[in-house]
Amino acid sequence: MAAAVAAGRVVRVVSLGRVGYAQALAVQTRLARALLDHLAVPSGPAPPDTLLLCEHDPVYTVGIRQAPYPAEVETRLRALGADFHRTNRGGLITFHGPGQLVCYPVLHLARHRRSLRWYVCQLERVAADACRDLGVPAHSHEQHTGVWVGERKICAIGIHCARFVTWHGLALNCDCDLRWFEHVVPCGLEGLGVTSLTRELDRRVAIPEAETPLLRAFARHFQCELVPGSLDLPSDEPQPQH
Repeated sequence: MAAAVAAGRVVRVVSLGRVGYAQALAVQTRLARALLDHLAVPSGPAPPDTLLLCEHDPVYTVGIRQAPYPAEVETRLRALGADFHRTNRGGLITFHGPGQLVCYPVLHLARHRRSLRWYVCQLERVAADACRDLGVPAHSHEQHTGVWVGERKICAIGIHCARFVTWHGLALNCDCDLRWFEHVVPCGLEGLGVTSLTRELDRRVAIPEAETPLLRAFARHFQCELVPGSLDLPSDEPQPQH
């Protein structure tokens, strides 16, 4: 790989395939807890950094900046055929669903850089580079988090961090049905739109096509070696797909 790799900086990549939001969150939480427990009481080898890739069944998620959603609104969204979850990530309400590449880095930032602002900027750079590699002129926004094409958001970013251990992450719209976003104000941004790689390129861009440039950009911006990984998961968590 052309990009520099910091000595010993390895991140394992695990694909969960298409999975429910609650199941993916359970995997992230278990990985993050292992890192936090090791920080509290170091014992044996430190758990590795992990990059989880997945695609969700339709779900609306609400971040910690969101005022409590009225029960009737949650009921209306569920009636559309989507799940609904309140989360501890930053940001407001957004949608995840089929055709969207979701990337959850569970990292100890002390191995990279102890800065949340730097971390969010790196995620933006990763997603923007992946889009540009595919021919979409994506960029960060001066006022709003995420990655944009003009005034249309193509990638949402929302994270949670405890003791510089991260979870949640980014969601890149590849070939998702954008009509799901019409039922909410995505990320609370009135007057701004959403888009996808498929819409911008006027051809279908499936998740596997976007995954390759995204991983390449992640390795470059985080100066790490990405290695295929596996997880020893309980039976009630999704089994990784290879």
